[in-house]
Amino acid sequence: QVQLVESGGGLVQAGGSLRLSCAASGRTFSNYAMGWFRQAPGKAREFVAAISWSNGNIYYADSVKGRFTISGDYAKNTLYLQMNSLKPEDTAVYYCASRSVGSIVVVTSGYDYWGQGTQVTVSS
Repeated sequence: QVQLVESGGGLVQAGGSLRLSCAASGRTFSNYAMGWFRQAPGKAREFVAAISWSNGNIYYADSVKGRFTISGDYAKNTLYLQMNSLKPEDTAVYYCASRSVGSIVVVTSGYDYWGQGTQVTVSS
């Protein structure tokens, strides 16, 4: 299986930035695509961004487009999410996920492995 560990969350004021990291281990060759999701209290887990290792395609949720940047180091099996111009509504637990198919999907059921999550809190 694949193990995913997120880091980089924290408390930041509105307009600030954070960079999240996701370190993958185990059978990382199964990671054809990876993505970030987030879940706020009382809300469903929602898609944030994803990247396909196989073709380089990237997709962002409209709510973060232009503010967040997903990237990764395939050789190091590490995924990143650079978050700029943060808003209070970005407050959530952010999860890293991996998928064993190279196409990008935006539903949680499309991903096979998940990290434990890292808390991001944006104050106003």
